[in-house]
Amino acid sequence: MPVLRNEIGDVLRDARLTQGKTLRDISSGARVSLGYLSEVERGQKEASSELLASICDALDVPMSAILREVSDRFETAEELDAVQVMATIPDTVPELLAEARAR
Repeated sequence: MPVLRNEIGDVLRDARLTQGKTLRDISSGARVSLGYLSEVERGQKEASSELLASICDALDVPMSAILREVSDRFETAEELDAVQVMATIPDTVPELLAEARAR
């Protein structure tokens, strides 16, 4: 299962890079240190809701769009986990059918 701070960081970095902006551009716009923003993007620091709002403003991206993308990533991970769990459940139906016929 993904870690929330990692997914938020990845989505923020993707948004910044898509816009061709630097960490310095966003850090000055969000009024946060460049080092701290870098740690948020790398998932090493958890962004408060206020800091996330400032970063989103500096990116000119609605926070809802960032959170929706994070949510979509979690949904995909959950679906993959469910498929992997199903793949590990042994298929005992043929053995059960054979036992029932033998009786």
